[in-house]
Amino acid sequence: MLSTLAACVAVSLSAWLFIFPPLSWLVIAAAALFLLFIVRFFRLPRIDHAVDDTKVFSPAYGTVVVVERVYEEEYFKCDMMQVSVFMSVWDVHANWFPVSGIVRYFRHHHGKYMVAWHPKSSTDNERTTTVVESKHATVLFRQIAGIMAKRIVSYAREGSQYSQSDKCGFIKFGSRVDVFLPLDTRITVGIGDKVKGGQSVIACFDPVQNSEA
Repeated sequence: MLSTLAACVAVSLSAWLFIFPPLSWLVIAAAALFLLFIVRFFRLPRIDHAVDDTKVFSPAYGTVVVVERVYEEEYFKCDMMQVSVFMSVWDVHANWFPVSGIVRYFRHHHGKYMVAWHPKSSTDNERTTTVVESKHATVLFRQIAGIMAKRIVSYAREGSQYSQSDKCGFIKFGSRVDVFLPLDTRITVGIGDKVKGGQSVIACFDPVQNSEA
């Protein structure tokens, strides 16, 4: 952020000193708009995150683009329910743990940069895979880079305990997060729904059913 501010100030100052108006004004205005965009993109709203072991909270701000049964081939190697949240460049790009628990598996995969809503972006794009063993179920989620996202930041560490209120990382520019849940999980969102990271419930566990399984 500081490097971006310094660059914008340098460009604006150079335009003021070495370029005649009105072109200099256009350069300064463009630099100011770019700085405002970056500040807005990296914003982190102050919110009260809920913690509830019986619920799965959205790991990201954005739009639900996938709700379907799929085969999860990296860790579980079985059919799971997938819920995916797409983050546009206008959404908050911080991510949160969808459930509380211990991280049992973490991998960072290098890959392509297809548009994040493409079906194969979940397996072919730059991504991280995190598996959390919670009180009621083991949940897998993926941070997936999009066509503009060139860096994924994850704070997850294998063997560490995390809460639903903890940030799990950050993805720069358009991207998405996939959440994989057991088939008996009750999904509470649909395609097109707008969700908020750490606040919107995307699924619920049935404690009685899970304890009897």
